[in-house]
Amino acid sequence: MTTALIIGDLQRGITGNYPFAKQVLPPLTDLLPRARAAGALVVFVHFALRGNGADLPPGNALFESFHEAGDTFHEGSAGTEIALPVADEDVVVVKRRASAFAGTDLDLVLRARGVDTVVIAGVATSAMVAATGYDAADRGYHVTVLRDGCADGDTAIHDFFVDAVFPSRGFEVVSCADWGSS
Repeated sequence: MTTALIIGDLQRGITGNYPFAKQVLPPLTDLLPRARAAGALVVFVHFALRGNGADLPPGNALFESFHEAGDTFHEGSAGTEIALPVADEDVVVVKRRASAFAGTDLDLVLRARGVDTVVIAGVATSAMVAATGYDAADRGYHVTVLRDGCADGDTAIHDFFVDAVFPSRGFEVVSCADWGSS
């Protein structure tokens, strides 16, 4: 099996403005060297919208609120910089929707590297993690979610996804410390 660790939306504008997002940084910071040493492809996915709004879905209040947040989500701004250490061998992907696959070249990169298993972390559990997990499963990847490597603004929603929804979809759910040790 060839594995990719996909870490989504852990960028300065999110970790600086949404306290729940900060809690996943320590376990992921500890995991990164171990994942790289194990040969996993590390992929950072960050969310950015064009400043001119060309990529906004019409009439979508959620995306309009992201766009109105300015530097938090505008492409090229400090808010979209990744909040974890990126190594030269890592891959960085810009996304404009919830799923790391939607409108990006992520699938092409993973297939070029022979990846068949994705390990997903990031925020929010009910958005980026769920959307990316479903998309990955639909594309034939084996999916693992890192329980303490993702978070949501509402801990009950996070717990519901990692304890009920993801396992019911066939996703493995493990902690950052336990990943790769089984």
